[in-house]
Amino acid sequence: MQDIIFDKPYTFTPPHHGNWWPRVLGLLLERQLHKQYGVESITCLGTEHLTQSLKAGHGVLLAPNHCRPCDPHVLGVLSRRVGQPVFVMASAHLFVESRFKTWLLRRCGAFSVYREGMDKAAVDAAIDILEHARRPLVIFPEGVISRTNDQLNPLMDGTAMIARTAAKRRAKGDATGAPPKVVIHPVAIRYHFHGDIEATVKPLLSEIEARLSWLPQTDLPLVQRVYKVGQALLSLKEMEYLSEARQGPVRERVAHLIDRVLGPLEERWLKSAQPGGVVARVKRLRGAILPDMIKGDLDERERERRWRDLAVCYYAQQMSFYPPDYVRNDTPPERLLETVERFEEDLTDVARIHRPMSATVTVGAAIEVSAARQRGTGDAVGDPLMQRTAAVLRELLGIEGY
Repeated sequence: MQDIIFDKPYTFTPPHHGNWWPRVLGLLLERQLHKQYGVESITCLGTEHLTQSLKAGHGVLLAPNHCRPCDPHVLGVLSRRVGQPVFVMASAHLFVESRFKTWLLRRCGAFSVYREGMDKAAVDAAIDILEHARRPLVIFPEGVISRTNDQLNPLMDGTAMIARTAAKRRAKGDATGAPPKVVIHPVAIRYHFHGDIEATVKPLLSEIEARLSWLPQTDLPLVQRVYKVGQALLSLKEMEYLSEARQGPVRERVAHLIDRVLGPLEERWLKSAQPGGVVARVKRLRGAILPDMIKGDLDERERERRWRDLAVCYYAQQMSFYPPDYVRNDTPPERLLETVERFEEDLTDVARIHRPMSATVTVGAAIEVSAARQRGTGDAVGDPLMQRTAAVLRELLGIEGY
């Protein structure tokens, strides 16, 4: 399990408001993306939409998909190309790794948000940024890194709440008769792999197969080999949590396994089964498990039990990031790479960097935020503003079918 959860008291880390540091550090972004993440070129499209909103003085919220760890760096390049620094809401665990990293993140415009509970200070900071149009605000509404560029996870409603509250305050604070707006720009980040996919993926698969005590499955076509490894890893998790490997379609097996592992935890910690997507369910569970751990008044046995429950939550969430039928015979090389990277990351907590990559960033047209909450339509789940944002993101990414 990656170190994204901590059991120490949380203190809000505000952003640094100066413009000098973001501009200076922005000069290093593309070099860092090349060196650290293998992203060798970035193309920015639709920047005129963002420029128009900035010229109009709107409070601007950028809502990107979040498929790779380097997404914030890519958004930094977009920021530099439009000549406007941004503020970024970033997970609190990033600010406890080292003092230097905290210093650096703040100078880049980042501020912390505690995702395992209600972080009023972070919410207030985000609303203030939009209300006063200090800079564009970046919030990744999926809430997690999916490592699937062709699937968009459900968007968290908290993003809409922040935008709507800021819109309400802006409308009250302007007496000109034409109050400035708060707008959301969906931002689609699309990565492309330009290397030899077979030469890249096959050594990784051989290492994973060795972990499974298999001989290298080199006689199989690449897609079948990836699928066989995925089936094996799923069966191992079924054996761990269900005591047997199940048969049937992968989609049904994954959904069944997630419900079987999260269901008992929800009964224990939340007293009932929870609605919504896996990320939202895991967030609520963490919010119930962690507070007493942070207080520090639990005995060692209870702390170990809670850490086990948190590990179960983590792996359930990871399992939800394997879309059924994501790898097929006509699969683009990027999907194969993402899937094998996910295998490696789930087994070792680290995924190696593969190059050369490029990124295309497409800024969508502004979505005006109403101060009044709108009702959902039909059987749609979630906030209508987030539904609309998700629809635009899927269109920009070209993934309406996922």
